[in-house]
Amino acid sequence: MIKGGARIPTPFEVAFPAGCVFVPDSIAAVEDYDARTKVRTPQFDKVTGSRVWQCRVMDADPELGAQSREVVIKILADHQPVPPVGAFMPVEFEGLMVTPWIDDPGKESNRRPKLMFSYRATAMVAPKTVEQARATKVAA
Repeated sequence: MIKGGARIPTPFEVAFPAGCVFVPDSIAAVEDYDARTKVRTPQFDKVTGSRVWQCRVMDADPELGAQSREVVIKILADHQPVPPVGAFMPVEFEGLMVTPWIDDPGKESNRRPKLMFSYRATAMVAPKTVEQARATKVAA
């Protein structure tokens, strides 16, 4: 079994070809809840051991139409990430990883299982300019 799930490294431009914008006041610590003790504790990533934070972004893909555009990105960092931009401004993510999973509602539901994706990143950064993006691709 793959420890921590199948984390597929994905370039930001592939996951969000039209970019995404930061939803204000959406950065929060992810917590685990122990039903037995009724205590919440900070969540740590099973693979890296880093604290897990989450933020919400809006996918700018025009092909989504009326579908929900809100996406949760989990950020692996020892300290709470600080948004590099203001509210509803474009952001990018470094070290982006995508984990596919099945949302199975069970036999009692009329809904069919759906393929879903969860996103993890190592950093939230301000968007690169076209020149910076080209320079990065040339250096790689």
